[in-house]
Amino acid sequence: MTALLELHQACLSQRLQPITLTLRADQRVVLLGASGAGKTTLLKLCNGALRPDAGSVHWCGRSHQQLSRRQRRQIGTLWQDLRLVEELSVIQNINSGALGRHGLFWALRNLLGSLEPTTCLALMHQVKLEADLLEQPVRELSGGQRQRVALGRLLHQQPELVLADEPLSALDPNLAEDVLNTLLLSPGCLISLHRPDLIHRFDRVLGLRDGALVIDAAPDTIHRDQLEWLYAST
Repeated sequence: MTALLELHQACLSQRLQPITLTLRADQRVVLLGASGAGKTTLLKLCNGALRPDAGSVHWCGRSHQQLSRRQRRQIGTLWQDLRLVEELSVIQNINSGALGRHGLFWALRNLLGSLEPTTCLALMHQVKLEADLLEQPVRELSGGQRQRVALGRLLHQQPELVLADEPLSALDPNLAEDVLNTLLLSPGCLISLHRPDLIHRFDRVLGLRDGALVIDAAPDTIHRDQLEWLYAST
């Protein structure tokens, strides 16, 4: 399988110990760890939101700092706080996922009106969002609806690697199942969860404890006592 993302001895002082990690295409990876273990920090290193204090992070063999705009859009992130634009409509927020494939003029047109309604309606159907919400301002939506708008925006980006930070938190079981199923259809993904019971849905399990990568294994090789230790207080 093709290596998408490579971290070599990447670390952030007092937040993340040196980590060497390779994420490959067609691999579904779950990231586990107690709150404060460093999961969000690792995701930010992976998408370039943070630069390592030491070591390196490469996407398809190129340093994050050397990536073009087109290459950066190949990494998609579903943030825990969603990062939607409250004042814009559902269609405008979903279309923002495609900004990396278009120029400034297209972006301005998206701010002024509704572009590509057919595409957006198809994406809304995919994430089980009602079609009559197309022009609805995001600020008027429920938490579950907002989560699905963010997921539709991510799908519109068409990334090769999806990073997701606690995407199932605060969702009811049915919606959580829908969101996870959609994310697992991505070409490759790294998903941070507090759900050790779901590791069988993935190809690979990463475990962080106190900023250190302490588990990197296939789900069927991990014992329950390892997971209990991962979440135990230090």
